[in-house]
Amino acid sequence: MRFLFVVSGRDVPSTRFRILPYLPLLESAGHRCDVAYSFPQKYDHFGAIGWRLSQRLKRTVRHWHCLLASRRNYDAIVIEREVFDDDSSDIEAKLRKATQRLVLDLDDGVFLRHEAKFDRVAKMCDVAIAGNRWLADYLASRTPQIEQIPTCVRLADYPLRPAAAQRATTPQIGWIGTTHNVPFLQEAAPALRTVARTIPLQLVVVAPSDERLREVDLAGVDVRFRKWDPRTEVEMIRDMDIGIMPLSSEEPWMKYKCGLKLIQYLAVGIPGIAAPVGVNDEIMAGNAVGRAASNDAQWQAALEELIGDIQLRQQLGTAGRALVEQKYSIEGNWRRLEAILTGAPAQ
Repeated sequence: MRFLFVVSGRDVPSTRFRILPYLPLLESAGHRCDVAYSFPQKYDHFGAIGWRLSQRLKRTVRHWHCLLASRRNYDAIVIEREVFDDDSSDIEAKLRKATQRLVLDLDDGVFLRHEAKFDRVAKMCDVAIAGNRWLADYLASRTPQIEQIPTCVRLADYPLRPAAAQRATTPQIGWIGTTHNVPFLQEAAPALRTVARTIPLQLVVVAPSDERLREVDLAGVDVRFRKWDPRTEVEMIRDMDIGIMPLSSEEPWMKYKCGLKLIQYLAVGIPGIAAPVGVNDEIMAGNAVGRAASNDAQWQAALEELIGDIQLRQQLGTAGRALVEQKYSIEGNWRRLEAILTGAPAQ
């Protein structure tokens, strides 16, 4: 069968983790997979021509994609999140006419920005794939068939970190994410400042840019910024001793997130400390793979416990890797995606 994936961009996390890793496996099963990339990437613009002309270019490219789709008789077309980050849905409507099976893949609460638009798009689709049960609940009244596939990693890309690599002194506490999300570190900042007064540690921040790091009060913390690069991303995670994922429970968007960075930490065998918001609470599995932290005191206690107990870190990291192998791997979920696209029962 032949499938078209309409995606946000090669470097956009939802494309990198929810679409591209599945394609070689689908193709190995005999399917043909075409990818229609946003150009420029959905959330970017070309500085040389400015934002307005970049948007026009994106629309021109998408109209071309629709023309090709109308002539290629795709068995299914998958829309990753939405075509444009605005209120429009005209391209989605054209894609609806180009296939008998339109699939929406949703991994975040992006509908909170464009509620009327997502209501239209979700109702256009035959199937919606939700990254967690909160997203599935949102989609349930809008799309006739709802399936859940968590955001996953390809195990082959995430080799297990050797237990001996855990640092007994001055451990690296790591955070990885987009530049836009760097301010979430403020949720853990008071605890990091307190712990750093008495226990040597390094906070490693991996992001495309450090421009928003100044918004976080990390006075007294030894902060090391590392520029994100897809080629070295996994190695930077493997160099961490503890991974953190702070979120604000007061923002409605947070419960719709799919816990990607927490899954990345666990995949290489390091424990996580995370806000138990949305799917994070499920991933933490009752503190079996790390520690949940909802306030300053819990963040401080979790940091002090894991920094001070290297064997506990190793135990939690091993359990985390096993959890990813069981529930959050591309290898373990690709047949489910194939069944959704083909309309066949899952094997």
